[in-house]
Amino acid sequence: MLYPQIYALTFSWLALGIFQMNIKRHFPVIFFLILILLSPSSYAATGVLDLTATTASLACLVIFVLAYTLVILEEKIHLRKSKPVLVAAGLIWILIAWQYTAADMPELSAEAFRHTLLEFAELMLFLLVAMTYINALEERRLFDGLRVWLVKKGFSYKQLFWITGFLAFFISPVADNLTTALLLCAVVMKVADGDKEFIGMSCINIVVAANAGGAFSPFGDITTLMVWQANVIEFFEFLVLFFPALVSYLVPAAIMSLFIENKKPQNVIEEIELKRGAFRILALFLFTIATAVVLKITLHLPPVLGMMMGLGYLQFFGYFLRMTLPGSLARKRALAEQSGDTQRLSRLGSVVPFDVFSRVARAEWDTLLFFYGVVMCVGGLGFLGYLSIMSDVLYNDWNATGANITLGLISAVIDNIPVMFAVLTMMPEMSHGQWLLITLTAGIGGSLLSIGSAAGVALMGQARGYYTFAGHLKWTPVILLGYAAGVVTHLTLNSHYF
Repeated sequence: MLYPQIYALTFSWLALGIFQMNIKRHFPVIFFLILILLSPSSYAATGVLDLTATTASLACLVIFVLAYTLVILEEKIHLRKSKPVLVAAGLIWILIAWQYTAADMPELSAEAFRHTLLEFAELMLFLLVAMTYINALEERRLFDGLRVWLVKKGFSYKQLFWITGFLAFFISPVADNLTTALLLCAVVMKVADGDKEFIGMSCINIVVAANAGGAFSPFGDITTLMVWQANVIEFFEFLVLFFPALVSYLVPAAIMSLFIENKKPQNVIEEIELKRGAFRILALFLFTIATAVVLKITLHLPPVLGMMMGLGYLQFFGYFLRMTLPGSLARKRALAEQSGDTQRLSRLGSVVPFDVFSRVARAEWDTLLFFYGVVMCVGGLGFLGYLSIMSDVLYNDWNATGANITLGLISAVIDNIPVMFAVLTMMPEMSHGQWLLITLTAGIGGSLLSIGSAAGVALMGQARGYYTFAGHLKWTPVILLGYAAGVVTHLTLNSHYF
């Protein structure tokens, strides 16, 4: 029988020949799953039953491929990405339960579902608290204040290019790469005011920097959070990826900066007044992160416990803000009346009390539900035994270094969440250095294409007409050079981990 890699290549070229639209960039990866259909049946299944060759299990594969096709086409068909994967997850587990019930072992499929759901629940609650804090800081106008400060400084285009890049690199480890990219894109669009070429290049720079910065922190991306919560890499061990991630950003940024005109944009005058408690909420967010880290390190408790405590901190502070609001408004109104500041008086008249639960409601629920659907789909395919086959193909037929570098490149085409969850579900036997490598490549690999990360997809919507797939693709060779440099830096500096 031919090797599985040959089948993967054959199906990839078949997909490229058939699909001519946007979907053609994605199906080579999706069809990689179909090599499983032609692989030897001797591979061991993850569950008790080996069901990889049954009609119902093959239907699960088809369902997943169809659902992910709709996810890929989200921008064209305007169907939120959570909807198809939610339905697919339900259908996959129904088919699994049906097969195990027919074998008189229904409790095994139910237990497997609960185990996968528990993994998602911990991550979801963790992310929900982080999103709530970010939304609270946004509501308190802290990010608007940063944007206005940068605009007022009158930096040149080249200076702004580097400043927004470095800010993206250092903010994303705390505020996540998506939020960071949206914030700094708003800065660039405000300052450049219609300069299409500069805005496009700056958006590429921001996406690359935000993804690189998110790779060396558990809080920078969902994939790094998944690795941390799975107890594969400890919190401070992520820091060894700092220099590889930095190199992966600096290489393309340095080359791109050579093409930035050294001129100054027109000054835009805007005043932003931070709402009460903005910096104290930021301090509480940092204290919440510290709580989660300390409890994980000292008592080995799941990080979600510390994060949920942090939500309690925010609720108490929200209560304080509401109780003290009348007195604060009275003092500010008196000062505004004395100075004759009618605009400030108008703003004070529209102040509403801070509400924690309104911040929870503003969390990115489509992303969270998409995350649920992907985790449950991949978990179901893993229980059927397909991920075991993929693990053998990637980590036995190939070597771990080649597999991890390849998976990083794949994450530029397909979302890095299912890629990383699949690796964690497979749990291949590999060194600590290899786990750090897949964490790095899954993070920075998404920068190769504008559709390869949540930050890139979001900026295509925010900077529509300025930041495009084709514009990003033009710089992909340079970004790929940075990707290679980051991998080499990790293999060199962290060789003792292998």
